[in-house]
Parts: sequence; structure tokens; C-alpha cells
Amino acid sequence: MAKSEYTVINPSGKTIPVMVQVDRRLKRAARWQKAPGGHILMRMPPRYSKRDIPTLLRQIEQQLQRHTQIRNGRTDADLKARADRLIHNNFNRPVHYRAIRWVGNMQQRLGSCTNGGATDGHIRLSDQMKDWPDWVVDYVIAHELMHRVHPDHSSTFWRAVRRVYPRTNEARAWIRGYFYAQGYADEGTD
Repeated sequence: MAKSEYTVINPSGKTIPVMVQVDRRLKRAARWQKAPGGHILMRMPPRYSKRDIPTLLRQIEQQLQRHTQIRNGRTDADLKARADRLIHNNFNRPVHYRAIRWVGNMQQRLGSCTNGGATDGHIRLSDQMKDWPDWVVDYVIAHELMHRVHPDHSSTFWRAVRRVYPRTNEARAWIRGYFYAQGYADEGTD
């Protein structure tokens, strides 16, 4: 089967094109990802047939719905509770911050933490992470909280982040893989 195009409906009712292609590297299950152009690329093993495609498209729609529910459930209050829990459980000292919130204007970074000035202690996280796994978002929160202790990306900073958040390397690898799949090989690693 050559590359074929179908559509799915996202939770807001918008039609999204889905490019379907057979991938001989896949053996058991189909895989899909959002492509940089706004469409979805679904790859499926050769053992799948055209009859399997409607079921796979319904599964994509269900997963998009779940992602939307997760995204909508993540609020600024949720971020504060998670940051406070991370400080309590993982940091061996108090870490003071004034606010933590989701923002929609971060294109190149996942988070930022202000040290000094009128916005001292303000942590902002990119809302593109709202449907990411909790443990990856927790890493980004821990990373930004650590900037309240170490404002730079020194070796001391990285040792401290790895100490307070043991899944740092795994989370950073997940983030690199995410951005690689989006076509941005070097984004989101700091």
C-alpha cells in the first residue's frame, strides 16, 4: 500500500489530515505523531491492511480526546501544587518562588525563571507541554526551581538537578526525542 491520506476530527471539531504509510521497521503496532506541517503521520506494519485503518483512525481521535482532557486539567493551581510537592519531597532546603504559571508565548524554551527585578521568583512554563507525561513536566519544574538556587547552567547546577530529580537524564532524552520528531533536533534540551 502506498502512502494514503485520511482525516480525523480533533476534539474542537477541526479536521486534521492523516498521512498513512507502511513502515517495514514496525512489527506489532501502528505509530502516529503530529508532523510539523500540522498533519498527523501514521505508520503501520506491513501486516496491517486497509481494513484496519478506520479502527486506527478512531484510536487516534480517542487519544487526541485524552490529550485534550489532560491538557485542560493542567492549571496554574496544579503547577503550584506540583512545584510545592517537588520542593517538599525532593529538595533538601526551602526553595522560594513567587508564582508559577503556564504561558502561550514561549516558542524556543520550555521554561524560564526570573531571578531579581520586579518579577523575581516568577516561573513560566510553555503550555506546549500540557499534554506531556507528568514525569517530564516535573523535570522541567524541578529544573526551573533549581534556578532559584543556581541561576546558571553550571556543572554545579546540573549535579543539583540530577540529585533532586533522579529522572533528569531520562526526561531530557524524552524532550530531545520529542523535538527531533517535530523537526527541531536541538531544541528544548536546557
